[in-house]
Amino acid sequence: MNVLVLNCDASRIRFQILETDRELIEKDTDRRMGRGMIERIGGQALVTFQAEGHPKVRRSESIRDHRAAIDYILRWIISSDSGIDNVSSLCDIHAVGHRVVHGGEHFRKPVRINDEVMEKIEDCIELAPFHNPSNLNGIRAAIALLGEGVPQVAVFNTGFHSTMPQASYLYAIPYQLYRRHKIRRYGFHGTAHRYLAFRYRKMMEIEREQVNIITIYLGEGCSACGIKGGNSFVTSMGFTPLEGLVMGTRSGTIDPSLIEYLTVKEGMSTSEVDTLLQKQSGLLGISGLTNDMRELLEEEAENQDRRATLAIDIFCRQVKRYIGAYLAEMGTADAVVFSGGIGENSPVIRERACAGLECIGLELDSELNDAAHDGQAGQITKDGCRLPAYVIPRNEEFIIARDTFQLLTDS
Repeated sequence: MNVLVLNCDASRIRFQILETDRELIEKDTDRRMGRGMIERIGGQALVTFQAEGHPKVRRSESIRDHRAAIDYILRWIISSDSGIDNVSSLCDIHAVGHRVVHGGEHFRKPVRINDEVMEKIEDCIELAPFHNPSNLNGIRAAIALLGEGVPQVAVFNTGFHSTMPQASYLYAIPYQLYRRHKIRRYGFHGTAHRYLAFRYRKMMEIEREQVNIITIYLGEGCSACGIKGGNSFVTSMGFTPLEGLVMGTRSGTIDPSLIEYLTVKEGMSTSEVDTLLQKQSGLLGISGLTNDMRELLEEEAENQDRRATLAIDIFCRQVKRYIGAYLAEMGTADAVVFSGGIGENSPVIRERACAGLECIGLELDSELNDAAHDGQAGQITKDGCRLPAYVIPRNEEFIIARDTFQLLTDS
């Protein structure tokens, strides 16, 4: 089965097209045929496409909305110039898997999309106002362009965390607010954390129930997850993706009383405070320069910028705090796994985040750590240390493609 996987944000779509079936899954040889991204949808968009085994193609195109972007992706996939074999017409795309950020308590597992499912995804918009509308735009566009006959599957970022115990997901607020409004920790990046647990299990050649690790996903958004017995046990993001680690433009966890304080002192509305915490805080807010960790590291190295250093230090200290906290909460962990754009590609950040963790048995090997970047997976700690650490490149599209195939063929 050829599965197109779509990951739609407000102004960006990432995609992969993968071939998978029962034999490929059994051998763990699912085949990625192509991938790419369209950024800055709504204007002069940046397009990056790559067929497997071919060089990247980069260009600039005027793309007005998600439907136009997905149409552009489809036309590239089936074109003779793309370099993708086995897909020469839209009929060769057998299913579409969609990454949907929030499924609330409606959806704990992947589900085939129909009108009722779309209504429930709409119901979750108030829980993920920056994400679910874009996910729905992508779903509607794919249905319109491929037709009703091509099955569409939703895989929810919150689904993996549905195994958390109540003590992990409930907030210490009046219980009736959970009963009435479902206010709780949902967690996000679930497909990414699930993929890291799967890939770690394959690396170690162990069973799913033997996976006890702490996964650290560091990118524009950042989250930590304690995985116990192969299941999500605790995670850092909460009712929304704002909670937890410091991120590119998100503050991460703060004292909730700051919201009222800012409305009084700054004369801001609660909506304006939310925008400040979501889009003007984090690395950007502290540094006053950028939300891009690469640029902050350059500023620190070249100009010794004090606030760039401060932003990096706060970011790394938060990572360290969550590793220690989850190790204590889980009682034990066999490894720490780094992933995401920063987690995979920045040896400096991993080194600074792990500094001082020798006391819990995590001892980095500088050569191994420096070698792990640009998609290279592997151990980054010294042989024999009590708490080894690894880098595993993300590939949540892989999980979504498998979920899509298995749901459609098992039902």
